[in-house]
Amino acid sequence: MEGFQPFIFAFPSVLSLILLLVHAQDQSGFISIDCGLPADSTYKEPTTSLDYISDANFIDTGISRSVVSELKATIPQPLWNVRSFPQGVRNCYTIKITRGTIYLIRGTFLYGNYDGEGNLPEFDLYLGTNMWDTVKVENASDSIIKELIHVPSRNYIHICLVNRTGRGTPFISAIEFRPLNNGSYETKYGSLALFLRADTGSTGNQSYRYPDDARDRIWTPYNRNEWKYLSTDQHINRISQADYQPASVVMSTAATPINESAPMELYWQADNPNTKFFFKMHFTEVVKLEPNQSRSFTTLLNGEYWDGPYVPGYLSIRTVYSDPLPPVGSTYNISMFKEENSTLPPILNAFEIYFVKDFLQPETERADVDAIRKIKSTYGIKRNWQGDPCAPKKYLWEGLDCSYDADNAPRITSLNLSSSGLTGEISADTSNLLMLQSLDLSNNSLTGSVPNFLSKLTNLTVLNLKRNEFTGSIPRELIARSDNGLLLLSVGENPDLCGSRSCKKKKNNIVIPIASVGGGLLVFAFTVVAIFWGIRMRTKRDAESNKQNVTLESLQRQFTYSEILRITNNFERILGKGGFGTVYYGYIDDTQVAVKMLSHSSVQGYQQFQSEVRLLMRVHHRNLTTLVGYCYEGTNMGLVYEYMAKGDLEAHLSDGNAKTLTWEDRLRIATNAAQGLEYLHCGCKPPIVHRDVKTTNILLNENLQAKLADFGLSKIFPSDGDTHVSTVVAGTPGYLDPEYYITNWLTEKSDVYSFGVVLLKIITGRPAIERSEARTHGDIKNIVDPRLHGNFNSNSVWRAVEIAMGCVSPTAAKRPTMSEVVADLKECMATELALANEGDSNKSMEMVNLDLTTELNPLAR
Repeated sequence: MEGFQPFIFAFPSVLSLILLLVHAQDQSGFISIDCGLPADSTYKEPTTSLDYISDANFIDTGISRSVVSELKATIPQPLWNVRSFPQGVRNCYTIKITRGTIYLIRGTFLYGNYDGEGNLPEFDLYLGTNMWDTVKVENASDSIIKELIHVPSRNYIHICLVNRTGRGTPFISAIEFRPLNNGSYETKYGSLALFLRADTGSTGNQSYRYPDDARDRIWTPYNRNEWKYLSTDQHINRISQADYQPASVVMSTAATPINESAPMELYWQADNPNTKFFFKMHFTEVVKLEPNQSRSFTTLLNGEYWDGPYVPGYLSIRTVYSDPLPPVGSTYNISMFKEENSTLPPILNAFEIYFVKDFLQPETERADVDAIRKIKSTYGIKRNWQGDPCAPKKYLWEGLDCSYDADNAPRITSLNLSSSGLTGEISADTSNLLMLQSLDLSNNSLTGSVPNFLSKLTNLTVLNLKRNEFTGSIPRELIARSDNGLLLLSVGENPDLCGSRSCKKKKNNIVIPIASVGGGLLVFAFTVVAIFWGIRMRTKRDAESNKQNVTLESLQRQFTYSEILRITNNFERILGKGGFGTVYYGYIDDTQVAVKMLSHSSVQGYQQFQSEVRLLMRVHHRNLTTLVGYCYEGTNMGLVYEYMAKGDLEAHLSDGNAKTLTWEDRLRIATNAAQGLEYLHCGCKPPIVHRDVKTTNILLNENLQAKLADFGLSKIFPSDGDTHVSTVVAGTPGYLDPEYYITNWLTEKSDVYSFGVVLLKIITGRPAIERSEARTHGDIKNIVDPRLHGNFNSNSVWRAVEIAMGCVSPTAAKRPTMSEVVADLKECMATELALANEGDSNKSMEMVNLDLTTELNPLAR
């Protein structure tokens, strides 16, 4: 079948063999939790020899109950108890695991009439932020098993039970984690939920698991009336299939058709025709064939050739699998036919069917999760703070608000711990909630001083510290931000707290800062007017000075120099060089990164280093490069970024690049870069001007998504409403705003001009500084990069030219804002895509006179 990936034969690696020999029968990495078992209790389950522990250390809520006594004699010990959750909508276990390991995760549920009510419940099971499955109890004495193969991205997993209102109380009997060999169940499509794992050769009604199966997979008997059964008492060579290593007892028996001319068939129904299924078959020849005997067979899927032929090896395990099955509707029929030259019919020892679970809801940003959990621990908060703080949104933690962006992880933006019985000082972990906009700690018994680190929360607009026991003075920067209208600050009813800039006359100078009355803001200042205005300018200068003296030690994600050496493998591979220093390729665990190290000879490198770290720690956008961390150890300073696989835009526009960007790619890249600038100008308060927008500072990931980079020259605008900043001219010749160059007045429109130059370069493929004195006139083909060979829509190109020409207007007032540029580029992209979809091959070539010498040549310094 065209486009179908056939079965792949899986043979063992050396590492798999070693792991198999070392851990063949131990419980290395196993986590076996008996839910409802009394705290600190443990036991060895007699039939499996598995070691079980209590769930008390993994969850804060729920109550322990026991199934009815008469049932205990017929079920395994891990099912004797349950943990029930009559309170709360969502209750979550937090279980520490090894990130990046392939785990088989199993939840087992046996109601057993533990509550004496006989009501069969139905509830939802979540893995972290995503729905795993629904648990619907239909018989009180039957166990329900939900099994998933999953690779966690963090070093913990949340397993949550969610009450479906009015459908009964959630409960759980056991939770089990089993590590699997890397490569054995990997798929690029998502996590795998078990549909069926079958022992097709079983002649009894017995399931097999650990210790028969070293990974504790449960093999269930699967019989058909048209089959007969074969078996052997010889040793099965499991080493031959170390990656999968199905249980020897399962592989020592096989099923084969009674009618040797008939096919061997398996079939199942899919609830959703779009479900992706993964199918694995395990073969071992259990019969010692005579010289005149042979067994060879081919597989068909719904009557069409699929794969084969297969020839099972005697006492040697072979696993074949498909990734994934091709969609054939709701019914799947696997048929195995013997080959013409085969004297014996097909056999099958075991098979597994899984379906893909797409877990698309991202977890909250890791730094925010760590911070809020430490805050919970510090104060002993008793709220039902379980599972992910922000996701899914309908189960948001009480007292939190979060931001949700389809392209980024949720971030905590508001924390309300008012009247929560808090004591002690404000937790330093609060400073790690970098996107926090509102913090309410009022009506508690907090003590100590108001910490300076609150001033570093640059997104904070509301701070309520009323009715506590704070002492000392409020940090000047907080007062300055309050005076400038950037912060709603409330500190009243802290008797020993000084709320003014000068605390020498504390009792007479207390400011009861800002209160909300009917939607308006009132400022009550019990200070002499002359003193107030006399110190205002000095405070503003002090605040600016304090901003410049922020220490990097207060920021997070710091790497040591030895860690940088390990990440870059001793600076083995160079990605590029610049005025700042050299950029190296590296790895953090399985994640690729780029490490930019400051050259010791860099003149302004240290200032740019500090500027870039401060800025990237506070701004987050899908079109800005992500700062993973930094190194600041003596003279060794470096920045660790996400790795952008496709390099910078300049390289893709250069004549030396073998692959030319399409016009659609260019428009999309321009729109991405514009959105990054728009965020700096409009999404940041106060706004930020990049000051060095150019093609080498626009990086592309593997999907050609563009992100702005290099923020060492960026400038934060003042918060007093000024439209410009007087500053020394900085930037790159060819991209400099001429008005900024002449007046030293930096505005947001300076970035707009530079972006216009970038857009013209995207369109024309010409350098920012044109050496030719010739005046170019002509049609669109003479303007657009000739490497496009006319493969573009002229209407969208002309619209892009108009946008660019507006951006590079010599007068800043005549240039559009970046918001207008983004809107225009999106319209331009829509035009291109619409006409492309219509198959418009008659691209009109309108004639126009365009003076490229005067209009396309930005002023060089």
